[in-house]
Formats: sequence, structure tokens, C-alpha cells
Amino acid sequence: MNKTVKDLQNHFRQLRLSETAEELPQLLREAEKESWTYLEFLEAITSFELGKREEKSIGRRIKWARFPYIKTLQEFQVEEQTALTSRQLTQLQEFSWLEQQYNLILLGPPGVGKTFLAIGLGLEAIHKGFQVYFVTMGELIQLLKTQEFAHKSQVQMKRLQTSDLVIIDDLMYMAMDQREANLFFQLINYLYERSSIILTSNKSPEQWTELMGDQGIMTAILDRLLHRVEVIHMNSDSYRMKNRQHIF
Repeated sequence: MNKTVKDLQNHFRQLRLSETAEELPQLLREAEKESWTYLEFLEAITSFELGKREEKSIGRRIKWARFPYIKTLQEFQVEEQTALTSRQLTQLQEFSWLEQQYNLILLGPPGVGKTFLAIGLGLEAIHKGFQVYFVTMGELIQLLKTQEFAHKSQVQMKRLQTSDLVIIDDLMYMAMDQREANLFFQLINYLYERSSIILTSNKSPEQWTELMGDQGIMTAILDRLLHRVEVIHMNSDSYRMKNRQHIF
């Protein structure tokens, strides 16, 4: 019996099902204990393998998303702010807006949870099967300016452009020159009606033109960003200050 199990385990490994091979003895013991039918046993094996593959896929997509930290929506204390109700947060988690290429703009001063909420939605989207990419505005400008000659930037830009959801953090926190503005417009134009975008910013869209320096380009960018969008104003007290830790 043991030899037969080992032979089967080797067969599973040859089929590149190494985790199922390791789990096989336990599955056999459970099958004997519960008197599974052949069909039930096959169901248990295939369900185990599919579950492991999905687990690996989620882990890989989380790694590719490049989140600066991991925060889930379960940790987001919706009762501590007035920008979203529990019902609205639940509606966002259904991701019909993502399937329809709607954008989200999260506005508010530093510390109110804009990035926290964006990351939480990004993680939830990954678990629902979507591809997500997170980038700060500073990192994005650097990628756009170096993608023509830097292989690493080319790889990251390809992942960004093929994502279902792109999160751009700290939009317009710094001024852009003419070349940077053109590159940013080209990206927004490419993503338009291909992907959804979550933008976080401490400045309203009316103020973005001041930092862009080119009203024509900014108007074209806003035209695409605001075509289908939900703007969420997060103007409550700083989450970090309310939940700060003390030395004494």
C-alpha cells in the first residue's frame, strides 16, 4: 500500500502537482474514514489542487501589484469617517464599477485614509480575480521617463498597462514639466476605457491645472478621468493622528 501511494505521489510530481502529491496520504486516509465514492475522491483531489493554484495566483498578483503595505478593507474603520457609509463601501466591494471601467478619485488631506482605502480595494479586487497595479505619482513619472531605455521600467509599464485596476497615489503632489505632462496624458489616454483608475490626492481637480502648467493637456486628462467617475471627499480628522501610538 505504501509503495503504491509513493508511486502515485511520484506520478503527481511528474504532472507538476507536487502539493497534491504531498497531500495525497491525508486525502486517502480521509477517503477511507468517510467511505468516499470514487467521484467524491476525485472531487477532493481536484478541489485541493485548484485551491492551491488560486492561492498561488493571488500571491503572485499581490506581489506584482507592488503595494507599499498590506491593509484590508476589514481593517478600514468606516465608522470613524463620514466620506463613506457601510452600504457604499459594500457596493464598492461588488466591483461592478471596475467591470464598467469607472474611476475613483479619493480626495482629502494627509492621514485621512485615502491610500488605506485604495490598497484595501486593490487587495479585494485581486481576490476577485482582477489584476492590480499600485504606483505613487513620483514613481510613475520616473517610469514614464525611463521606459524607452530601462528594461525594468519597460517590465513595470507592461504590468501597469495590462492591469484591470491602476492605483495612482499622491496625484499632483508636485508640479510637472511639459514633457512629463505629455507622458502622463499618453498613459491616461491609453488606459481610458481599458482599465479603471483609483487616484488619491490632497488637491481637487480644479487645482491640478496649477501644477500641470498646460491647461490644454490638463483639460484632456480630466475629460478622460471624469467621464465615468466617483469622487469621494475624505475630509475627516487624520486617521494616523487619531490612532497614533505613544512612547510614554
